[in-house]
Amino acid sequence: MASKRLDKTKIKELQPNHGLLKLYSPKNAPFRFQAKTITQAKEWQETTRNHLQKALGFQSLPECPLDPTLIEEVDKGDYIRQKWTIQTWQYSIMPFYLLIPKNVEPPFTPVIALHGHGYGVKDIVGLWEDGDERDTVDGYHKDFGVALCRRGFLVAAPEISCFGERTTDFSNIGGFDDGQTCDYISHIAGYLGGTPLGLRIHDSKKLIDYLATRNDINIEMLTAMGISGGGMHTFFSTALDLRIKAAVISGYYCTFRDSILAMDHCECMFVPGLGQFGEMYDLIGLIAPRPVLIESGDHDSIFPREAVLKSVSIARENVYSVWNKEKVLKTDYFEGRHQISGKKAYDFLWENAHPSS
Repeated sequence: MASKRLDKTKIKELQPNHGLLKLYSPKNAPFRFQAKTITQAKEWQETTRNHLQKALGFQSLPECPLDPTLIEEVDKGDYIRQKWTIQTWQYSIMPFYLLIPKNVEPPFTPVIALHGHGYGVKDIVGLWEDGDERDTVDGYHKDFGVALCRRGFLVAAPEISCFGERTTDFSNIGGFDDGQTCDYISHIAGYLGGTPLGLRIHDSKKLIDYLATRNDINIEMLTAMGISGGGMHTFFSTALDLRIKAAVISGYYCTFRDSILAMDHCECMFVPGLGQFGEMYDLIGLIAPRPVLIESGDHDSIFPREAVLKSVSIARENVYSVWNKEKVLKTDYFEGRHQISGKKAYDFLWENAHPSS
């Protein structure tokens, strides 16, 4: 006789997520945004920024000289595309592209362009995954690195850890394949008390360090833009690096409860202990009062529009209002799926990089 089977659809308490989600309580998070004055907000930022860096991990990896190395240069007609590498820490090399507009005189206005999941940085600088030239916009990234360059920016586009030329060689590692570098690195990072996001933020800081060494770049005008996983990267990099003056977050800003905790996402999108900081509309307090533009497609199935609207509204009313800066938190709500819009983004970044022009 078979043992009697319990039905998890009728007995919700059998499901581990049922109990865990009962503990979801951003209103009780110790580091949620509660400031009512600018002084309180600045004190909260200093304390919370330190705790967030600890949660992400890898913010003080073994240092070494950047050793910038030019790999190639290609004339694309209206801009130059260069490929470089830098040493981001003792055991890590990061390739990146610089897109340099020809019709702009230095010092250039820099922007960090951060790709999302896919085949890596080539997908935002006009290249196919095999490195062949692509002159037709393709995919959800829409070559936004090239679009930013044609708007007048010098674009720095890094190969983010776990993608493209920075994936893991699994030939001597069992149980993984080429598409699972994020999973594998999440396991190692977690064991060491850190996260893939922490690695990526560390790398972006080193890229900014490099840009700051160049006398043909005005680092005081630095902005950033990214989509999906690159939107997450942009959000947290801007929160932790005050050198970024404004940001476009595409296909990411939402609530954790309605996206990251509600559906299947890559392991690299998760940060252990993030609940102590409340919700995304709390953490945007680490960016405020700097200008932010949120891009959201009405058919983005992994970052639902209704939750985006809610999160933006709370951020304006509870966070940016402390500085009386509600109007600098802007949105581009467009018709479309999980993809770059760009309709407002490029002008938004240019105008905030040149606030007095």
